[in-house]
Amino acid sequence: MTDVEQKRIFKTIGLIGKYADPSVGDALVSLHEYFLSNDREVLLDESTAMVFSAHEMESVSRAQLGERCDLVIIVGGDGTLLSAARSLVGFGVPLLGINLGHLGFLVDLCAIDVHKALDEILAGEYTEENRFLIISEIERDGDYFGGGNAFNDVVIHKADVARMIEIETYIDNKFMHSMHADGLIISTPTGSTAYSLSGGGPILYPSLNVMELVPICPHTMSNRPVVISGESEIDIVVSDRFSTQAQVTYDGQINFNLLPGDHVKIMRHPKHITILHPKDYDYFEILRAKLRWGEKLRN
Repeated sequence: MTDVEQKRIFKTIGLIGKYADPSVGDALVSLHEYFLSNDREVLLDESTAMVFSAHEMESVSRAQLGERCDLVIIVGGDGTLLSAARSLVGFGVPLLGINLGHLGFLVDLCAIDVHKALDEILAGEYTEENRFLIISEIERDGDYFGGGNAFNDVVIHKADVARMIEIETYIDNKFMHSMHADGLIISTPTGSTAYSLSGGGPILYPSLNVMELVPICPHTMSNRPVVISGESEIDIVVSDRFSTQAQVTYDGQINFNLLPGDHVKIMRHPKHITILHPKDYDYFEILRAKLRWGEKLRN
């Protein structure tokens, strides 16, 4: 970013560590000291504070992080950022991911050179990217039963080990198909490099306003991945012809059991999440590194 008027001012910084992992403590302390030396206020996510007590930071709820912070930094992996995005999507606060191990698709800032990168980001030298989430509601007997947000995907899948489920899919109230399979993945562009990719779905560029539906082990080979508009509304109905129990899972982290006749309704979330990257961020470079494109698989 070069336009001074477009630069964000980061005065209050929130920190979220990998869930239930006290090993992130050293990195959090280092970040705290760095931001204090740069005259910034630092707040620590209370769930992180529960497993990491050796700090002098004020711990607050996830909602307070969203309300009070100008930037929230996630220390961990992609899974930690997924959780943060779901809880902070309504607050408009940007997220920045720092990986402590392997490079992630979302947490692409290396902990080794983090202070140099943060110097640039505080000075306004960064890449800003907006990505959307999807929101889902479960309807049972005409009433709201449960639901949640997903940054990667919503997955309807079997709960029994060796049984398939049957579901009907409607797009914008129009019947699409009936499918006998292990399940169905409804993915955002962000999630297209996650479970959807393993299911044979295409990689979607993050800025696209689309969703993809990827069948999981369909009973017929004619069921193929389908890409639809991000403005569409999806309705998945669990068929009452089979007694096999199904489940719906959000980002692989939140589950609800489904019964025959349940509707799982999915649409684009009205709010987006903003992710900050280093100024030289290159999405295709991340793909090459993670998917080993152009690399010899064997010597």
